[in-house]
Amino acid sequence: MKNIVILISGGGSNMQAILRASELREWKSRFNAEITCVISNIADAKGLNTAKDFRVATQIVEHTKFKSFDNPRLEFEKELITVIDHHQPVLVVLAGFMRILTPHFVDHYANKLINIHPSLLPAFTGLHTHARAIEMGCQFAGATVHRVTSELDHGPILEQAVVPVLSGDTEEVLAARVLTQEHIIYPRAIENLLAQMG
Repeated sequence: MKNIVILISGGGSNMQAILRASELREWKSRFNAEITCVISNIADAKGLNTAKDFRVATQIVEHTKFKSFDNPRLEFEKELITVIDHHQPVLVVLAGFMRILTPHFVDHYANKLINIHPSLLPAFTGLHTHARAIEMGCQFAGATVHRVTSELDHGPILEQAVVPVLSGDTEEVLAARVLTQEHIIYPRAIENLLAQMG
């Protein structure tokens, strides 16, 4: 079985789209793949309840519990790696996981770690992508699924979706339009990777 682990920090709408796709499109029978665990660094993340509704195991590794260590980020990631590795995943999927990961973590999951970013990379890496697109007068915005490397939002591109930036768009309105496309391309990118694994 090809195990998939999803990391979240909040509501997990992309996670929900992936879980729904895995059921509707029968990943278990088609790809011998299943989502074995959803892990959150926030104890009360709403997405944990959604995962439970899909009968997927959940775990919590709170980054705040490592504040007293000399290197809190490293200790958090070491614990997170232990929890993830228990599932022996072929893919680790970041779905609104709001932590910048160290090269140590990224290297540990080389070629297994993927993310979705709300811009047409390589444009607008980092935060506030929609506001920046509007401010720059872009006619188009979008989302990108990419492999994660130690350089933030710079990994190889797997999928992209384009949406128009309309006159009068606010950051929130544009974000909502992009999100509908994220929910389409993220499951598709995962399916393509699973298909390549044979």
